[in-house]
Amino acid sequence: MRGSGVVTLILFTAVVILGIATTRRFHTARLPRFVTLGLHRSVSLLAVVFLGVHIATALLDSYAKVGLAQVVVPVPTSTYNLFLGLGALSLDLLAAIVVTSLLRHRLSRRVWKAVHWFAYGSWPLALAHSLGNGTDTASGWFVDTAVACVLLVVAAVVWRLFELRRPYPKYLGAAS
Repeated sequence: MRGSGVVTLILFTAVVILGIATTRRFHTARLPRFVTLGLHRSVSLLAVVFLGVHIATALLDSYAKVGLAQVVVPVPTSTYNLFLGLGALSLDLLAAIVVTSLLRHRLSRRVWKAVHWFAYGSWPLALAHSLGNGTDTASGWFVDTAVACVLLVVAAVVWRLFELRRPYPKYLGAAS
């Protein structure tokens, strides 16, 4: 359960960064834009698979004592702490993102994009869940991993915010 949770956090960090890169139409001479989009989709799928493994192992682990309702209902109770609730809320936001992405061809771009903004809420909730619920939070390797994830996402968000000021480059075509 712990291992799949850490891998999920790392993968969702990559998804957020690749999503920002896709939004900013990132490319290099050797890496066309469609590669970034394809990688974003593939890593997203892999992250959802690892999240499924994380949830399944939490449900099956007798030590964790997590029920199915607690996975999706973000309300703390006496046996259900705040950080588990943050994980459930993160999952709920992520589920909305996944469902609208699967139905993207049936939704307007505006609706899909509005729901996709939930990623900016889902990721920090998942991070808080891992910091508050994880049994390895005091371990140096976990702290290093969490700090690296935070720094990478903050750098990507700052890049996106600064890039918002610049217009997209115009396509000049092959003949000038």
